[in-house]
Amino acid sequence: MTRLNHVARKRFGQNFLVDNWVISQIISLIKPQADDFMVEIGPGLGALTAPLLNYLPKLHAIELDRDLIGMLSKKFGERLVISNSDALKFDYQFEQNLIRIVGNLPYNISTPLLFHLSNYNNIIDMHFMLQREVVQRICATPNNKDYGRLSIMLQYKYDCQQMLAVAKESFQPIPKVESAIVRLTPKPVAKWQMVNTTKLNQVVTSAFNQRRKTIQNSLKGVVEPLVLEQLAIDANKRAENLTVDEYIQLSIHI
Repeated sequence: MTRLNHVARKRFGQNFLVDNWVISQIISLIKPQADDFMVEIGPGLGALTAPLLNYLPKLHAIELDRDLIGMLSKKFGERLVISNSDALKFDYQFEQNLIRIVGNLPYNISTPLLFHLSNYNNIIDMHFMLQREVVQRICATPNNKDYGRLSIMLQYKYDCQQMLAVAKESFQPIPKVESAIVRLTPKPVAKWQMVNTTKLNQVVTSAFNQRRKTIQNSLKGVVEPLVLEQLAIDANKRAENLTVDEYIQLSIHI
């Protein structure tokens, strides 16, 4: 385990990865290549930054904590290009056409950040350390209590895989929750380019806001009963019973 010389700040949601075995496993999952244009969100103390730079000539990073930026700049020099920015507001449309993204994300911004990143079509893949509960929700399949809006609004566009469980003792300070690594890889454009994200979100949000009700009741006023019949969707099913494709079909008919 690495010892820290920086006090984690609660307002930034900082929990620093210090387990060298876990770090090596994450790098093995990412498989960085010399010609990758890679962006690290929240490099912290550089636990992933250092091994990534063993493979990359240059790495771009987004960090909000100015004290950490000074330390990182001193440690890695010009090979680490740092943007002092809020990851939720950052523009990921770099001049370089395709990018890869990695990061140990603060738990308090993980969901809105994933939705922000889903607006970009220049991403090859994303590897994130997240709260394990969030990863389970992202990767959940129908007929599962973890399956919900987050699952559908990411899975329509990405293949989502839980890659590695990470114990809370792998961090300093030790968080109250367990973590996991998730990999998000965009599906072929033809599978999602015709999806109207606003309409899909409207259907999914309506369904899961009243997830205990049947679909015909939770979607009342959003989807006509005749549409359910035309799509051969059982009106007595509940929100968690419908597949991603069924939600996409419903969104096309509103």
